[in-house]
Amino acid sequence: MASTVDLLADAVAAVREVWPGEHVEGCPPGQLMTVNDAIGRARRLLDAAAAQIAAEISHQSRPELGGDSLARQQGFRNANLLVASTLGTSTGEAAKLARVGDATAPRLLLTGDRAPAKHPHVADALRAGAIGKDAAAAIISLLERVALRAGAAAVDDAEKVLVVQAQGLTLDQLAKVLARAEAYLDPDGVAPREEELRAGRSLYIREERDGMIVLTARLDPERAAPVKVAIEAIVAAELAAQRDLDAAGDPDAPRRSVPMMQADALAIVCEHLLGCAHRDVPMQGATVVVRLGLDALETGAGHATIDGIAAPVSVGTARRMAADAGVIPCVLGGDSEILDWGRQKRLYTKAQRLALVERDGGCVGCGAPPGHCKVHHLRWWSRDAGPTDLDNGVLLCTSCHHRIHDNGWDVRIEGRGVDADVWLIPPAWIDSSRTPRPGGRRRYDYAA
Repeated sequence: MASTVDLLADAVAAVREVWPGEHVEGCPPGQLMTVNDAIGRARRLLDAAAAQIAAEISHQSRPELGGDSLARQQGFRNANLLVASTLGTSTGEAAKLARVGDATAPRLLLTGDRAPAKHPHVADALRAGAIGKDAAAAIISLLERVALRAGAAAVDDAEKVLVVQAQGLTLDQLAKVLARAEAYLDPDGVAPREEELRAGRSLYIREERDGMIVLTARLDPERAAPVKVAIEAIVAAELAAQRDLDAAGDPDAPRRSVPMMQADALAIVCEHLLGCAHRDVPMQGATVVVRLGLDALETGAGHATIDGIAAPVSVGTARRMAADAGVIPCVLGGDSEILDWGRQKRLYTKAQRLALVERDGGCVGCGAPPGHCKVHHLRWWSRDAGPTDLDNGVLLCTSCHHRIHDNGWDVRIEGRGVDADVWLIPPAWIDSSRTPRPGGRRRYDYAA
């Protein structure tokens, strides 16, 4: 297998080969994306090389070495300061590099033999340039937190899954996957972590000198869910109304940012609660959906999830929330619900939407919460005579809806019902092989 530095040299050569020349401005989109991909791979491989070196510098700067410590000989108090000053980064980033390097380096045994790395699958992905140091560090931290409670076999399986899922995800998207993975690997730890979040909830209200009122809130998932759903529902209705005004070409139509709309939505909810009879609350279909398995419901072991909230909650919290108004447990496809309507209905029903949320988890393109999405007919209702069936529907936010329509993407559903998989197929100008990419839960939820 080629060494990290050989792969890095090849990656840098690849960047040089596709670089657009003296001026990047005006570079064709296809070439620009090729350059961006090449830079991404080179940067990830550089992370791998830096992690190896940082770990060895840390090893040769151990406190017990005293005056023989490499860092002290170089005039630094510790290894992190040495690495940070060399790379021009923070000591926290230097420490992260050292942790990743230590966890992914072969281990030297007392016999002199070399054993595999502590996290071999992360090591392989890092050295191949498939993931960078930040993703590697996040995965390693999770695996080490749950190692004792989950067991070696489960941790090894999770490591294999996570290094594949991490590829192509932002750190925020990966954090959601890791939160679900932790709940799966350590279900008994969900309730204690939830209690910590609950104990940290707060809301501060203060008035500034200019008269503005500033609210600063930290809410645990149970309390945040109805707040988030209510505000998002109102904002979604307001955005739709604003788009209609824009389409009509009204020059005097009000222009509000999303933060403005969220502030107005909070005021509307509070006014409604106080009994204001002069405001309509546009919250049609706004429901907090709590999802948990039947076994978890019956035994109390395991965890549940709330649509639009990344952090899992305990079964006890799910049961308590399901008893409240406006909060429902996810029970889909019962005898009383028709989930395929053919050509009898043009718009998807609430039951169908809940089923699609169960299948897709949110926008199949970017992972946006369900409240930001609408159901899109894959085969159009009017143009293609497409039916209003689950297998012809997909959840898309407005941005991804336009991207798929305008840029030539295709969506493919494999399987039937809520267990089907969604695949996004890029146009040939993006990927000449048109290789399908996973979408929805397959990409943004933990694929245990």
